[in-house]
Amino acid sequence: MTEKNEAKPPKKSPARELTSKQKSYLRGLAHHLEPLVKVGKEGLTDGVSAALLAVLDQHELVKVRVLESAPISRAEAAEPLARSTGSYVVGGVGRIVILYRRNQDAPLVELPR
Repeated sequence: MTEKNEAKPPKKSPARELTSKQKSYLRGLAHHLEPLVKVGKEGLTDGVSAALLAVLDQHELVKVRVLESAPISRAEAAEPLARSTGSYVVGGVGRIVILYRRNQDAPLVELPR
């Protein structure tokens, strides 16, 4: 039985990098957001990637919290998470990683040039 809201397969990597101005803009937008995905004691699992894909499809800009019980740090988690979801690492503070992936069908965020 298949679910209605299956996560799309991960993209390889974004076509081009974000500029520093765009990253700064996205960090500002992310300031008030709450983390929607958490990396726990199991570390980076397929479940975490699937959950992140689903959240990125809906929100484009997402905070991920790396819990203290996780076997990896924020810095170690950021790039693998971005690679597995085809997103950009916008920034990070403490145990929080900010990721962005533009929705091709209905973009929510208009990036500055």
